[in-house]
Amino acid sequence: MIQVGIIGGAGYTAGELIRLLLNHSESNINFVYSTSNAGNKVSKVHQDLIGSTDLEFTSEINPEVDVLFLCLGHGNSKAFLETNQFSGKTKIIDLSNDFRLNADQNFNGKSFVYGLPELQKEAIQGAKYVANPGCFATAIQLALLPLAEANLLTDDVHVNAVTGSTGAGTSLSETTHFTWRDNNFSYYKPFTHQHLGEINQSVKQLQPNFSSEILFMPNRGNFSRGIFATAYTNFEGSLESAKSLYKTFYKNAAYTFVSDQDLHLKQVVNTNKCLIHLHKHNNKLLITSIIDNLLKGASGQAIQNMNLMFGFPETEGLQLKANFF
Repeated sequence: MIQVGIIGGAGYTAGELIRLLLNHSESNINFVYSTSNAGNKVSKVHQDLIGSTDLEFTSEINPEVDVLFLCLGHGNSKAFLETNQFSGKTKIIDLSNDFRLNADQNFNGKSFVYGLPELQKEAIQGAKYVANPGCFATAIQLALLPLAEANLLTDDVHVNAVTGSTGAGTSLSETTHFTWRDNNFSYYKPFTHQHLGEINQSVKQLQPNFSSEILFMPNRGNFSRGIFATAYTNFEGSLESAKSLYKTFYKNAAYTFVSDQDLHLKQVVNTNKCLIHLHKHNNKLLITSIIDNLLKGASGQAIQNMNLMFGFPETEGLQLKANFF
């Protein structure tokens, strides 16, 4: 069994990682690092784990672990790796945005591979360091990549996506309090969201001549988990040709599926799935893409990447049922 270390153990993504790893047959959690919670039981913070583990948070790291998950705020992973050294055998999966862009992928002798399995599976299998994609970026890329591979993104793409409150992390702010979020709806960072960088990077990886804009409107929903993304753009082909294109692109994907039925969030919450639905209106193709922001958008995809890096079955530890009822 591989030995796993988790840095930044008190946040939502770390909590989901711990939950998944406790049920992963090929891994053992060696330590969960949190300076603010050192000495406390993990289940004191992640209360869904009461009765599941006696692990305690620690302020000490084991530099010999086989794989390290960095669950730190954006900008903090670089700082952590600058001051903490790990063995030559330690593989690293970073859940921040520090290493996702090509301009940032090389750091202190480490070269990070962008970790979207549907795009980079072979590269991830041979990688030692992986930059896990962002949650919005995952949903939106999976909506667009089949068109990009076919060189069919010929006009602007309009994207509207709603995320649950867990997407903002555990730190309180004006827009995360229950009294603000409940029965409320708002947008933020219109057209400038930080995930646009990695989205455009992946689209241009498949369609280098893409020169139009991806116009992204991110929204805050009044629910806890999930991302519901819709994207539309010009498409001259038939709906059936679009479905064939998408189903062919994802035929070997472990967790991305094209549905002929309309979608709703409860189909994916608590799973590592991305579900895609297509609708044609005149010359516009509407693509709906839904994920759980904490799983396929973060910790579940990180486990999927770990499985690929170590040669485990891609679905190990991720056999999850949606919270449908």
